[in-house]
Amino acid sequence: MNKRGFSLIEIIVAIGVFLLFSVGIYSGIQFTFKAVYASRLRILEIGILNEQIEIIRNMPFADVGVVNGSPAGVLPREEVITRNGIQFQIIRTIRNLDDDFDGSISLGNDTSPADYKLAEAEIRCLNCGQQNPVRLSTLVAPKYLEGNTNNGALFIEVFDSNAVAVPGADVHVAATAATSTIDITDATNNSGRVSLVDLPPGVGIYDIAVSKSGYTTDRTVTSSLAIPNPVKPWASVVAQTVTTISFWIDRVADISVNTKNSLCQSAANVPVSFLGTKLIGVNPDVAIASSTVSTNAQGQYQFTGLIWDAYGLKPESYDLIGSIPTLPVVLPAGASQTVDLIVGADTADSLLVTVLDSITRQPVALATVTATTTGFSDDKSTGLGAIAQNDWAGGGGQTSMSDPMRYWSDDGRTESNQPAGDIVLRTVGNHYMASGELESSTFDLGVPANLVSLTFGPIPQPPETGSTPIRFQIATDNTATPVAWNYLGPDGTSATYYDLTTPSINSIHNGNRYLRYKVYLSTADSDFTPALSDVSLSYTVSCTPPGQAYFGSLAPGDYTVAVSKSGYQTSNQTVTVSGDTMLVVELAAQ
Repeated sequence: MNKRGFSLIEIIVAIGVFLLFSVGIYSGIQFTFKAVYASRLRILEIGILNEQIEIIRNMPFADVGVVNGSPAGVLPREEVITRNGIQFQIIRTIRNLDDDFDGSISLGNDTSPADYKLAEAEIRCLNCGQQNPVRLSTLVAPKYLEGNTNNGALFIEVFDSNAVAVPGADVHVAATAATSTIDITDATNNSGRVSLVDLPPGVGIYDIAVSKSGYTTDRTVTSSLAIPNPVKPWASVVAQTVTTISFWIDRVADISVNTKNSLCQSAANVPVSFLGTKLIGVNPDVAIASSTVSTNAQGQYQFTGLIWDAYGLKPESYDLIGSIPTLPVVLPAGASQTVDLIVGADTADSLLVTVLDSITRQPVALATVTATTTGFSDDKSTGLGAIAQNDWAGGGGQTSMSDPMRYWSDDGRTESNQPAGDIVLRTVGNHYMASGELESSTFDLGVPANLVSLTFGPIPQPPETGSTPIRFQIATDNTATPVAWNYLGPDGTSATYYDLTTPSINSIHNGNRYLRYKVYLSTADSDFTPALSDVSLSYTVSCTPPGQAYFGSLAPGDYTVAVSKSGYQTSNQTVTVSGDTMLVVELAAQ
């Protein structure tokens, strides 16, 4: 009689198969329970909202409003209720609506614009992990025709740095009028607007703040000792008149500052003054961004949450030998920019000359700067600067960059002669292609160098083309003829791309002599195309600031500064040196 059992492997396989089926059954049951719970929760929320809407519909018309809102009423804006042991948050919004049937206050032909009210209630479960609230809304009309009013209207418009409307921005309006207190929170519509009608009139009583997650803020400011003349004072509302006020917000940006000496070693604990150009007050000028900070033991400091602007940085108790990139730093919305400040021993009087191309505004390499005064003359040479290209009309097929109007290759989906010199997407029939690529010729930097930043124009592009219609990748090598050019983005891999928000070039390219760039064009709307008119890459050798020359330990007084370079017209300027003095010289091509 043969007796045969199961081997250990067979038992393990059987257990594995059993566990596989068991886990699948358990997961299916769990998913079913979750779906049923979510469905019951949604039914409960809709039932609560229906109750809220019915309560509003049965209220006297004059009472339909939010406490301290416009229209004012008896309803609280927020309320927490409990049903079936579950806590729910209810948020109510009541707005006056101006019906065009009897004219419009925006056109000046309706003196009583509060025709009826929009009532909206939204609900969210507080402890259920619910991502999006459920909303219901209704219109509430008065029993009789609206009466005359001496109130006015306030239209709030919100734009980004490219003058494109910003939907979904949070708008807070607060005021204490003669007859009521106003405290309104709302969000802009798809046109970037909040329209408040039937507001009590008042001169300079409405305090408005605009914000959005991940964006800068903008607001009105009241007069004070610190800001006697605000650029955007509290708003006024005039009876039977529309007041329109605009606000500007965009993605926050940041600047990472590194203080170093001329040997590229970190300079620790350096005080740095920081100043932007945008103002919140005038006479006297009060800047939005103004502070003095100190770098840490590693010579680093990061400014975060910045508005798009041009920023100046200046080390205190040190001489500024130069900066990488040149100052001021033009910071686009959403960008992260690294700035190296090269500092030296503090002298009573010094001169830093920055030499720029008058067209591209890029640093000029190897320009000769001569500073002269009575009994003194000294020559300096600016550090290496930038490579640039602003015309591709010569076509492809050029390996090394010798003709500045040519490039290496494209994928047949770009056009560089319509208009001549710019890169746009090729058309097929009456529409543009969805995307296209172009690869540059090889640039020789002369010596191993450190790339700093990539800039291009024009700015902005048509909004219809998308958020990043022009992108770049960079390839570098120490030979002009590598087996293959390895194109990389800002994280040092081929998966990312440089654009307006990522101008700083990854240090993975440092120490290479030869360079190529590849530009990627795309559009979200086939009726529009992005257009590239110029691209520039700045670089430096070690810690030599591009396009800058420093003169230290000078005597105070007037100096003649002569700047010359082959291919440019010589510039002669007089500057008064007193303390740490900075001079920007723009050279015009011959």
